Amino acid sequence: MLTHLDSQGRANMVDVTDKAVTSREASAEARVRMLPETLRMIVDGDHPKGDVFAVARIAGIQAAKKTHELIPLCHPLLLTGVKVELAAEGDDCVRIVARCKLAGQTGVEMEALTAASVAALTIYDMCKAVDRGMTIENVRLLHKSGGKSGEYRLEEAE
Repeated sequence: MLTHLDSQGRANMVDVTDKAVTSREASAEARVRMLPETLRMIVDGDHPKGDVFAVARIAGIQAAKKTHELIPLCHPLLLTGVKVELAAEGDDCVRIVARCKLAGQTGVEMEALTAASVAALTIYDMCKAVDRGMTIENVRLLHKSGGKSGEYRLEEAE
């Protein structure tokens, strides 16, 4: 059942009033593919705009906190932790993993996905002048825990 629809099929925000407050966590990832020269520039700290990973990390954290402003039916959440990790993967890719957590009545999957996505978009924005052919790939949920539906883990992430 799609919980964001009412009995007439209209969009509505899910009422979580009666849901138990539980510890909830989620992690998501995104990858940005680029030319090897672009990745070298980022890793070597030679980008004229500064530390690409630091800016993307902050953008991801900010995005997680503003998810409810971007995704219409998301609840505003009081996140207790947001971590965005970026690392070179091979010679042409940056892997981003975002982790969000809280004690609350609804999950943080959308916040983790938004953080990873915006971090990836920030890398694109900072590097587009030197590499317009970058691609953002594999934005996906890796893990979630807590709440009524319990735990989910992407099998290939293990």
